[in-house]
Amino acid sequence: MRTLLPVCALALLSACSQHTTDIVTPEKVTFDESRFRLDIKTLASDEFEGRAPTTKGEQLTLDYLSKAFAEMGLDKPNGKDYLQAVPMVTYTASEQQSIQLGDMQLQHRQDVVIGSRHDVSKIDIANAPLVFVGYGINAPEYQWNDYQDLDMSGKIAVILVNDPGFALPDSGKFNGKAMTYYGRWSYKFEEASRQGALGAIIIHDTEPASYPWSVVENSWTGAQQDLVRSKDEQAKWIEVEGWMTLDVATKLFDKAGLSLSTISDRAASSAINIPLNQTASISFENKAQYANSYNVVATLPGESRSDEHILFTAHWDHIGLDPSKDGDQIYNGALDNASGTAGILEIARQFAKQAQNGNPLARSVTFVATTGEEQGLLGSRFYASNPVYPLDKTVAVFNLDSTNIYGRTTDYTIVGKGKSELENYLIAAVETQNRTAKSEKHPESGGFFRSDHFSFAKYGVPAVFAGGGSIPVDEATAEYKAMMKQQMKGCYHSVCDEYRENWDLSGALEDLAVYYDAAAVLGNNSDWPGYFSGTEFHSLRPAKTDNN
Repeated sequence: MRTLLPVCALALLSACSQHTTDIVTPEKVTFDESRFRLDIKTLASDEFEGRAPTTKGEQLTLDYLSKAFAEMGLDKPNGKDYLQAVPMVTYTASEQQSIQLGDMQLQHRQDVVIGSRHDVSKIDIANAPLVFVGYGINAPEYQWNDYQDLDMSGKIAVILVNDPGFALPDSGKFNGKAMTYYGRWSYKFEEASRQGALGAIIIHDTEPASYPWSVVENSWTGAQQDLVRSKDEQAKWIEVEGWMTLDVATKLFDKAGLSLSTISDRAASSAINIPLNQTASISFENKAQYANSYNVVATLPGESRSDEHILFTAHWDHIGLDPSKDGDQIYNGALDNASGTAGILEIARQFAKQAQNGNPLARSVTFVATTGEEQGLLGSRFYASNPVYPLDKTVAVFNLDSTNIYGRTTDYTIVGKGKSELENYLIAAVETQNRTAKSEKHPESGGFFRSDHFSFAKYGVPAVFAGGGSIPVDEATAEYKAMMKQQMKGCYHSVCDEYRENWDLSGALEDLAVYYDAAAVLGNNSDWPGYFSGTEFHSLRPAKTDNN
């Protein structure tokens, strides 16, 4: 239950109730909880139908965001509206599928999830050899190649999820328990395509995947969006891609005379590929539809260095509707990511208000609400490769994805902490709240590679994904958090991710203030943060210091 209490300055927050109506930064910028809450509630309402790209829900979302930015007086980068067209293709595989691995006839959704990103009316694969390729990684810098001396033409790769560091965290392999990009499903499909494979199927396992089978079923069935590829790129892409359950994989390996657990141990120790001496036959109807989706881009021009931009990103999309489900068919996506989208709106309002009051930043601040994040960071990938403002003039990216609904914390999470000097601005801001910045508790989930900031990091733009924490500020908050965690259990990419009136958003508002303060400082200086030595992106924009 939210109570209306007097506003507290950040320096005094520890003395305030956990349910604070507003949050005020040291510069007296007010973050309005009721407005923030209304934005979440509206974007996550049934009317918006789960905000899937290229649907009615998208149009409602675009209209809502455009109106909000217009009311703030933000600039339209293209001069006529706030929209950046993102050419997309939607692939829809039939629910009626014939999937046979070895001698097992499998059930779509229950046992396997298979799709295709090809513009063909039917997929019809007969007796394609199955090859186990360990983690499906080709990483020269780690002296690792699971495809060594292997011709994958006409074959389907069977791949473990995550990377070897997860299985052997103390071995020094890869990045230990913290997932590298080589552990992401998107990389595994990309690499299988580069290797000339006919298809790729990832073995799902809840712990290394960091999510249950229900997330696979909900996320990779129905309409699947992708960026439109060139004909050459499309020709090289695998014909089928998907997942199988751990139970199915265990049986498949048993029938091949192999123990999945034993062979997985070998795969973590060294690169491996083994023919399974079994084949796959896969058949289903398929269709492709082309339409533009849109990023929403709005800019508050800087006063003296307007060509230099600080970006705030949040994905507006979610999974949409699933008419095949009984009961509730709407994936409202309240936490993921109506909350983050509402967050950049609230931050934008505060910067716009300061500018109108005669306190503009030297640098420009641009807000990008991206499309297609749930389908593989599509909107941010498109922006990064087709930037509205040059990336070499983009100072930094602050990304919001699933803000804190569990109350105030004494700590603050920086996902993938230790990558760039940009984090120093967050650390300085969070210390004014008497909080401590830490890395995420479960780096094995690969959080740094799972949201829109990563699309910019790949080009060397310092980008952070931060917020929340794991330590409640007091016992009452701890009790509330335990209760809300139970209510939200299993709601990631599920129909139960709905707005709740009893959400405690005070912690989220504190996090908005951290981002605001960090950007405000960076917006008025001449610093260009870079990536620390030893990180994946150091060579693209090196840090001036190496204090990581």
